[in-house]
Amino acid sequence: MTTAEFGATTAEETRALGARLAALLGPGDLVVLSGPLGAGKTTLVQGIAEGLKVRGPITSPTFVIARVHPSLSGGPALVHADAYRLGGTLEVDDLDLDASLEESVTVVEWGEGLVEGLSEDRLEIHVERGAECEERRVRVTGVGSRWSGLSLA
Repeated sequence: MTTAEFGATTAEETRALGARLAALLGPGDLVVLSGPLGAGKTTLVQGIAEGLKVRGPITSPTFVIARVHPSLSGGPALVHADAYRLGGTLEVDDLDLDASLEESVTVVEWGEGLVEGLSEDRLEIHVERGAECEERRVRVTGVGSRWSGLSLA
């Protein structure tokens, strides 16, 4: 496992971190986001979407559960899912995230403990609020051989 920690003091910095992470992502990559409500998970996904150059807008998919954002540049689509309202792995299976996993970048908010079975290789990202209102701490962990030799810093 490879782990890196980042700080962001504004929403713009959180989006910029997401865009930096997007440069590492490609078709078949799974990103599992965790953190408390209001921590900045969707803001980070907005940066990932910007970096991947996909069609937006990127908003929290809490009520629609999942959205597909096609590429505007010939790259992979972004599948943005939110497992907050799901009751367990059976409901995750109903989303058929594995059907598009190989050709898309799949990002699942609140996916910890639910979607890790989709791929042995994934980025696990934990976002939390710092002491200051806008400050964020972002811990990125690469799991599996895909991320073993990659520097996340």
